[in-house]
Amino acid sequence: MSLILLTLVLLALTAYGFSTGRRKALAVADGNPRLLHSLPNHHGYLVALWCGLPALLVVVGWLVFEPALLHALVTASLPPDLAGLPAERLALVYNEIRNVAHNGTAPSSPAVAEAAHHLLALRETMFATVAALALGVAVAGLAWARTRVHRDLRARNRVERVVTIALMISSTVAIFTTIGIVLSLLFESLRFFQFVPLTDFLFGTSWSPQTAMRAGQVGSSGAFGAVPLFTGTLLIAGIALVVAVPIGLLAAIYMAEYALPRFRAVVKPLLEVLAGIPTVVYGFFAALTVAPFVRDTGLALGLDVASESALAAGLVMGIMIIPFVSSLSDDVITAVPQSLREGAYGLGATKSETIKQVVLPAALPGIVGGVLLAASRAIGETMIVVMAAGLAANLTANPLKAVTTVTTQIVTLLVGDQEFDSPKTLAAFALGLALFTITLSLNAVALHIVNRYRERYD
Repeated sequence: MSLILLTLVLLALTAYGFSTGRRKALAVADGNPRLLHSLPNHHGYLVALWCGLPALLVVVGWLVFEPALLHALVTASLPPDLAGLPAERLALVYNEIRNVAHNGTAPSSPAVAEAAHHLLALRETMFATVAALALGVAVAGLAWARTRVHRDLRARNRVERVVTIALMISSTVAIFTTIGIVLSLLFESLRFFQFVPLTDFLFGTSWSPQTAMRAGQVGSSGAFGAVPLFTGTLLIAGIALVVAVPIGLLAAIYMAEYALPRFRAVVKPLLEVLAGIPTVVYGFFAALTVAPFVRDTGLALGLDVASESALAAGLVMGIMIIPFVSSLSDDVITAVPQSLREGAYGLGATKSETIKQVVLPAALPGIVGGVLLAASRAIGETMIVVMAAGLAANLTANPLKAVTTVTTQIVTLLVGDQEFDSPKTLAAFALGLALFTITLSLNAVALHIVNRYRERYD
């Protein structure tokens, strides 16, 4: 039995538990649900939870502990000449054993082949045991929960308690994941700042992270001034906002105030499709279409335009974030109470005057918050910049020149085989921490603006 088949069987048992729990609840109430404390569906959910949840925990526990258990059992059964190897070489041997067992590669020795067969046998035995245990737990939980069904059973309260606990666990996992990401960035950034002073990183105007990888190698000592990266990031994000904010806001005003319901039902989803297009497609479009067009147009006007320019990347990025601005602004404008519009019409205002003087001021905090969220999205974009703006860390405000951004340099620094002990690689974590701080600040400002200036209507 495979893991997929086991999952399907457990899902089928859970569905059967829901059905039999619901039927048992109706049976004990003589077909009258009003005699039950909880709805029949809640009784079915409770039986299904007792059937599926313990079995799921058994399977998840096996998936978590299986690799470590297999490693311990297989390495313990190795011959003394292999088992006595240093930890690093023993890890390589075990990796070869896994490759032989799972991929069918040729073993380097009979001992490795025997260990691979032992690994497969152990895995099959362990899975069969876990499958039998999970199915037994599921059937036992179903049978026990079904016997507990009676008229006064507070099934709804128990089901809601389980759902509440699941929600708490999910939120806790999300919080600890965020904390773990921040701490990992912070720890590695502190290691980087042991090599490069913080002031040189934040205020240096030269970025050249190439360093010598070993003693005696000819190479650069490295320059880690991040000002050109911050400047390029803000330049491209600024161009993107100049494109996205007017178009997105005007589109939102039209769809919310002028468009017919049938037109809005068609155009709004089509506009939001732009948000679902992979960014690599935008980058391909920018590199092959927009960048040559910008260069040719600049040459026709007598301007010196780089083949990869901030303007090309910013234009395409602006198109990408239009749905963020338009969708959020549309929702905010639509949420403005109709009574405000009717009051303005009653005072003799035209439709355009009502939009300019009543609707937009009332929706302004939400619009500003949406714009700042779109700015955060633009600052964190990578693929468009990699493919359309280049990798040159030029300190310039000229949109016709090639620039680079923080995210692009993070990708560049971590590509290939790297040692995580050099300033070059650790610089990626410092850049990540800086980018995290910037986007977090923008999100905090957006939240503050929305909460501070939001109008509450009865």
